[in-house]
This record gives sequence, C-alpha cells and structure tokens, in this order.
Amino acid sequence: MNQSRRVAFILVVLLLPGLFYTACGGNPTNQEVQTTKTISSATPLISPTPPSPTLSSPPLLSPTPLPTASPTPAPSVWLAPYLPARMVSTIKLPAGINRSDKPEGATLQLKVGNQDPTCHWIYALVAPFPTITDTVSADNLQGAWRGESRGPFPGQPLLMDQSTYGVLSAWWGIPASQAVKVLPTDELLTYAWENRPAWAIVPFEALEPRWKVLEIDGQSPLRKEFNATNYVLTVPFSLNGVTKPASLVRSLSMMIPPTNREPAKMTVLVMTGVTALVRATAAEMYLHGVLYPAQDIGPWLRNADITHISNEIPFTPDCPLYTPNQTDLRFCTNPKYIALLEDVGTKVVELTGDHFGDQGPEAMLYTLDMYRQRGWLYYGGGANIEEARKPITLEDHGNKIAFIGCNAKGGGYATASETNPGATKCDFDYMHAQIRQLRDKGYLIIVTFQHEEYYSYKVLPQFQPDFTGMAEAGAVIVSGSQAHQPQNFEFYTGALIHYGLGNLFFDQYNFAPETNDAFIDRHIFYEGRFISTELLTIRFVDYARPRPMSPAEREKFLQVIFKASGW
Repeated sequence: MNQSRRVAFILVVLLLPGLFYTACGGNPTNQEVQTTKTISSATPLISPTPPSPTLSSPPLLSPTPLPTASPTPAPSVWLAPYLPARMVSTIKLPAGINRSDKPEGATLQLKVGNQDPTCHWIYALVAPFPTITDTVSADNLQGAWRGESRGPFPGQPLLMDQSTYGVLSAWWGIPASQAVKVLPTDELLTYAWENRPAWAIVPFEALEPRWKVLEIDGQSPLRKEFNATNYVLTVPFSLNGVTKPASLVRSLSMMIPPTNREPAKMTVLVMTGVTALVRATAAEMYLHGVLYPAQDIGPWLRNADITHISNEIPFTPDCPLYTPNQTDLRFCTNPKYIALLEDVGTKVVELTGDHFGDQGPEAMLYTLDMYRQRGWLYYGGGANIEEARKPITLEDHGNKIAFIGCNAKGGGYATASETNPGATKCDFDYMHAQIRQLRDKGYLIIVTFQHEEYYSYKVLPQFQPDFTGMAEAGAVIVSGSQAHQPQNFEFYTGALIHYGLGNLFFDQYNFAPETNDAFIDRHIFYEGRFISTELLTIRFVDYARPRPMSPAEREKFLQVIFKASGW
C-alpha cells in the first residue's frame, strides 16, 4: 500500500466511531453537538429523499370525544303509605316531578314528622252515639296504646283503620300487642256499635252522627274554642329530604291542605225545646231580672253560629210583666222580655207552637215585626199560609241549611190561612216535596214538629211515622218541639231523629220528675255535611232557670234516655 492510501485509510478508521455514535441517538455533550453540526453543514453524508408526489388527501384525524355528562335525575317525592286518603287526594304532582315507590333516593319524603311541618292532621277519639262516657285523659289514651288496662274503656282495644294505625305508629311508636284492632274503614262504625262499649280513633273528616266525639283533657275538635296545639291527636306531617330544594318544597306545600279541620268551614247549631215566657217563668224574671233564666246556660246558646228558639207565645204591648196564679191557657209575653232571647243569641225562631195565636192576629203580626226588626228568621208560622209553610234557608261558613216545620194538631192551634197569620198545619205531601227540592239544591234540612203532647220517654208508635217520613224524604235532623219532657232518639236512613227535647224556658218545674230535665242539642256541620251532635243536658232549679247537669245526674239521665231509645 503506498503512503497516500495508508494515510486515507487511517483517517477513515479514526472517523467511523464518531459517526456511529451520532447515528445511535445518544446524549451528546455540547462539544459533540457542535462538532456534529459542523460536519453536517459542511458535507452531508446522505442527501434527503424528497417525498413522492400523491393526489390523495391526507388522512383525517378523529377528534377526541368529550366526556359525556350523566343526566340529572328528575326530582321525586315519596308519599308514606299511611297518609290519610283525604291528604293524598289533594296532591297532584307537577310535570317533571315523579312519585317514588320507595323512600330511598327520593328527593323529598312526605311522612309524619315535626321538623318544619307542612300540615297538621286532626284525629278524633270516638265511641258509638249511645255512650255515657264524655271525656278521656290523654294519659289514659296513650296508656291504652302502650297496653295499660285503665281508664273508662279498660281492656277494650282502640279501633282504627290501617291508615290511622300507620300514622299513630309513626308518631307514638308501635302499640302494645292487643292494644289496637285494625279494621277496614267501612267496617269500623258497625263493629263498634255491635261491640259496645267500644272506642276508636278516626280522622276528623270521617266523623258522622252515629259517632260520639269524646273530649280529651276537656278538648274536642267540635268546639269553637278548640286549640289544636295542645291536643294529643294533632299529628304533624313534614316534607323531608337530604337537600330539600326550596322551590320543590314550595310547590308541594301549596298542594297539601294545612289541616283537615278549618274553623271557617264549620257551623254550630243549637236547637232547643219549649220556650214560653209566661206564668211562673215570667214571675221569676220579674223578681230576678229578665236575663235570669239563662244565667247558667247562656254560653251554650250564645257560642253557636245559629241559635234556634221555639217560642210559643206572642208578644203584646199591653201584656203584664207577669200574671200571678194564671189559670187561663191563653198566654202573652211582655215585649220587654224579648231581651232574654236577644241575650242568648237567637237567630231562628220556630212558630209551630200551640199558643202563637192566643192573642189574635194583631199580636201575631206585632210579634213577627219584632223578629224582623232584629233580623231573625222564622218558620212554621207567619203572616199568612204562604209565609208560614215556606222553608227558610241560610248559609253559614259555607254550609247551606234549611228549616221547615208545622203543627201536627191543626184545628185552632194552626191558624195560618190566606188572610190570617198563625202556625201552619202539617201538610206532609207538601213538606216531603219541599224537602226533596231543597236536598237537590244542596241544603241540609232540619224539620221540627209541634206534635201531640204526651208524657213518656219513648215515642208513641202512632206518631213515629210522621218523623221517619221526613227522614225518608231527605231531612238530616228531625226534632220534636212539643215535648215538655225529654224523649228518645233514633237513627233512620242516615238522619238523626230526636222525638222531644223537653223545656228550655217554661214553668213545669216539679210538675213531674221527668219535666225537670231536658236537652239542648248542639249539631255540627262541616263542608256541607252533618257530622256530629253533642247532647247538652240541663236540669231546672226553679220555674225559670235551668243549669247544666252534674256528671252523676247526666250519667243517670242518659242511661234512661238510651234505654228508651232501644240502645
């Protein structure tokens, strides 16, 4: 090898390791980077091959998909299965709000609860109508729930339907074994009547006249002075949830009634027996003051929305304040004594009585004018036959009520004619037709009689069909105004018949033991229904003044009346 070729060979051998190192992609030093760049820029070892030309478009790159958001579930509401049917029927869920089948996962839950309550539901402690017991303590009621056998119904299970059982179990806890008997709603009343003594708990909207509402610690939901906040059967319901969206709570709360007992929908009517401010009654008023007869029972009469008075006697300007030792049965009342009827809150006057015509047409027209001046409605008598037989109608707290009445004796007692004022004689065909027409218009009809007088606790069989016929026509209450002693009751085709209440203000004190006692009937109407009657019992202390009976007197008296009623 000549000298020049040897030099070239040695140079190639020395340069190859550096080229190899650069091609393997190591981590060159700065000096190496500089050397490499110098070589590459001076004499490229390999010329780059240009890309082959192509007519096709470059491949499209697929976009990276965005993460998919989970859909927001629609809000939902769970309604506890024990909710009262009346409450559930009012709840119409807005569009976009679902009803959940179970509480888990529901946005809101409507159930018994005292945290921000949405509504309060009132329940009533009840017993069959012919029950002597009037009141139960809250301790005894809740003790019975726990299985304690004490109080007025020892050992008797509390009757209720499945909904009420669920509500009270959620509120009070599960009852003791055998403390409660659950029955279908439509079987409660029949079972209770067939198994007396019995007691039950029902929602306020389930009340009807064959139930007697029992006080609890002196509180009754039938009373105007009722205070739900300290009543043991007031149950709160709440909308609960983890988040409780305000707008959803607001929407649902507007659909749920705040309560099932609204005072603005309840009417209280008190009906009374014979009033005749004459003879010894007038004498007592003369001696003790015009308002004396009502000093003990006045609140019972004044606290009603409608107070009914059956006043048999006409007012006449020349009537003496009292007539001592009067034996003449033609009566009159001094006009000053109307202050007593004003004081007790009279709203409706019944004129079917035997003695309305005692002083002739002029006195009757004078009396009617006194009633009209005071805005009192009257029926069963009038300025002529047309007015006398016409029903009166009124509306109170949304309840439409009508009264119609007649004198069943006729003759000289019923003097109304086309030209003469007086009481109207009973025309049963006419009255039945009127009752049906009023019923079809939504009225609750009360019929009262001045019937034949007899001294017996039990209705005489020959008069009974006149009363039951009114119930068949559609009256909800049929009441005898003629009785000077109290008489029996009957439920007939859904109506309450009371054959005689006894005297209210009349001088038959000690005429017989039976005439010393009497009833004032307090009837309750709610949302266009007749729902209950409370029996107020009175005993006369003299010829003018009745007082409330003592508990012992009342118990004995009710036992007599219920026995006469076949109960």
